[in-house]
Amino acid sequence: MKPIRKLTLALAAGSLTLTTACTDPAAVGGIGDGTNKTRDGAVLGAGVGAAIGAITGRKGDRGKAAATGAVLGAAVGAVGGSILDKQERDLRQAVGNDVQIQNTGDRLIVTLPQDILFATNSDQLRPDLLSDMGAVAQNLNAYPNSTVQVLGHTDNVGDAAYNQDLSYRRADTVARALINRGVTATRVQAMGRGENQPVASNLTPEGRQLNRRVEIVILPSA
Repeated sequence: MKPIRKLTLALAAGSLTLTTACTDPAAVGGIGDGTNKTRDGAVLGAGVGAAIGAITGRKGDRGKAAATGAVLGAAVGAVGGSILDKQERDLRQAVGNDVQIQNTGDRLIVTLPQDILFATNSDQLRPDLLSDMGAVAQNLNAYPNSTVQVLGHTDNVGDAAYNQDLSYRRADTVARALINRGVTATRVQAMGRGENQPVASNLTPEGRQLNRRVEIVILPSA
């Protein structure tokens, strides 16, 4: 088989692994269903490693390089997934029940409803929520190899420009609360999304309440 065809097949195999892992919850015993992040990380790592190995391997030896890359990638992915699982468990034990945590396999998304964080039209944190900020900051300090995006969201009530500004100010307040509790400032970025990324319908009070939120997205460093 010609080397170029070996390369093409290796890349296709890596891409297929990634596609299956990301889009088919039923494939390979439920990969991508969010129940085993360590396993998901290993599968994703194997696909990436195989593709990289195929590209970087010497001519005539790319098949072996792809296999080696797959093994190494799987190991790295499994370790990364395991660390994220542990960070999630520690965080769940530390924060209150109103805080939602989603582990997507490559990041943690910590969602704090704005109604429990701020008074109406305010960007000042409620004093009784500072303990949760402290718990999140402590967790981030215990797992320092990550970056943190703090995203503010609103419902669609009122002026869109005002909502955009309010969402940023609230995200910035949460980001500063984390930094003031020891999280390195260069790890943290505040962003306002305004009313542009709802998670529920704005036609009902319940939906609007869900849309008013701050998300802390924890992204492990590569």
